[in-house]
Amino acid sequence: MSDDTIRLATMGRILRGRWRFLAILAVVGALVGYGISELFPPRYTTSASVLLPGQWEERELLTQAEIAASSAVVDRAAATLGRTGADAAELRHRVSAKAADGNIIKISGTADTPERAQRLSDRVAQQFVTFAARLAGDSTDPDTATGPEALRQKVAETNQRITDLADAAGPGRTVESVQTRTELEKLRAGLQEAMKKLDKADPAANKAGMVVMGPAARPAGEAPPTRTQLVAAGALLFFLLAVIGHLVAARANRRLRTEPEIAAALGSALLGTVDVPGGRRAYRTEVRGARARIRRLLGVDIRWDVPAPQTSGDEAGRRIRYRRVCARLRDQLPAPRRLLVVVPDGDEIARRAAGQLVAEAGSDPSLRVVAVSVLQPMVPDRDAESGALVVLSAGSWTAEELAGIAEACADGRHEVVGTVVAGAVRARPARSAERPPDDAPPALAVQGNAGRGSV
Repeated sequence: MSDDTIRLATMGRILRGRWRFLAILAVVGALVGYGISELFPPRYTTSASVLLPGQWEERELLTQAEIAASSAVVDRAAATLGRTGADAAELRHRVSAKAADGNIIKISGTADTPERAQRLSDRVAQQFVTFAARLAGDSTDPDTATGPEALRQKVAETNQRITDLADAAGPGRTVESVQTRTELEKLRAGLQEAMKKLDKADPAANKAGMVVMGPAARPAGEAPPTRTQLVAAGALLFFLLAVIGHLVAARANRRLRTEPEIAAALGSALLGTVDVPGGRRAYRTEVRGARARIRRLLGVDIRWDVPAPQTSGDEAGRRIRYRRVCARLRDQLPAPRRLLVVVPDGDEIARRAAGQLVAEAGSDPSLRVVAVSVLQPMVPDRDAESGALVVLSAGSWTAEELAGIAEACADGRHEVVGTVVAGAVRARPARSAERPPDDAPPALAVQGNAGRGSV
C-alpha cells in the first residue's frame, strides 16, 4: 500500500466513494445508541449547598465532604425517606459531595425523577448538618450534651455557686467576709479567663452552626449521558469505526499497482498500457444476484481506493496505444500468429480493453479472449496458439493471484508472451456524432474452455 493511505486526500476519497455506506452505518449506530438509552432509565441530578462558617483548611473541607457522602449520613436520610435495606444501600451510590469555593459543601443526589432527586439532596443536606452538629457538641438537648458544651454548663453552675457563696459571706462588713468575697471573685475571674482560652483553642466552637443554603433546585433536564448524547455517540462511533476499517483495509491491501510489479508477478514483459473510457464506474464488478443488489444499494460495488481517473485524449489517441501493442505482438509472434488473450474473471476494465485490442488487431495476429477465474485459474490447452497475452487492470490483483494465472498458462502449455495493463480514464466529449461510442467494444469469446476461434 502506498503512503497516500495516511493523507487527508485518502479521507476525502473514502467520503466520496463510500458516503452512502458511511451514512447507513451512522444511522445504524444511532439506532444502537437509542436502544441502549431504552435499557437505562433517565437519571436526574441536583445539588444542595451547605455553608460552613468560620476558617477551614482545604483538608478539613475534604473531610467534611467525605462525611456528607458517608453511610452514616446517607442511611439517616434514607430512613427519613422510608428507604431501608437494599434501597438504602442503593442510595449510597446516588449521593456524592464535594468541597466548593467559599467553605461550601455541595451535596448531589441522583434519582429517576426530578422530584425524588430534589428530595434526596435536601434530606442528605439536613442530615449532614445534624450529624456535624452532634460531632461538634452543638446540641440543644441537655441529655446529649457532651464535651465542651458540658464543660460550659459546669462552669455556669460554678459561677452561680460562687455568687451564692458571696451572698452568704455577707455585705463585707468584717475582714473575714471581705477576704472571702475577694477570693471568690478571683475564682470567678479565673474561670472566665479559662473559658475564653478554651473557646479560642476549640475549633468546633468557631466552626459550629452549619447552614443549608436553601432547598435544592429541581433539575430541568436529564443527567448525562442523555438519550440524545447516546444516539449521537452511537452514530459517531459507527462512522469512525467504518472509516478506520477502510484505512486498515487499504493499509493491508497487497494489490499490485505499478506496471513493473505486475509484469514481474506474471514473469513476462510489459507490452504497453491502454486506456478504457468510463471513469471510476468502470471498476464496478459485473455480478448478478441479491448480493450484487445489496452491494449496489450500500454503494460498495465501486472501489474507492483507486486513483482518480485522468482525462484522456481523443479516441484516436487511445486507438494508437492499442495499435502499438498489436505491433509489438506481431514482432514477437512466429507464424502462425494466433494468440490466447487471458483476462481475469470479473475485471471489467480488462475485458473491455481486450475487446478493443481484438478489434484493432483484426486477423494479424488472430486473438481469442478467455476469462479465467483467479480463485481456480484454468486455461484451455494449447492448440494452434503461439502463446498467451495477459490483459488486466492495475490495482486489482495480488502477486499470488497473478502467479496463479501464470501457472495456469504454463499448465496449458502457453507461454506468457506479454502483459498489457489497462486503466480507466475520463473520456472527452466526442467531436463528431458519427464516431462510435467508446464503451461499445465488439463481442468477446466465451469463457474458460469454450470453443476456440478468433474474435
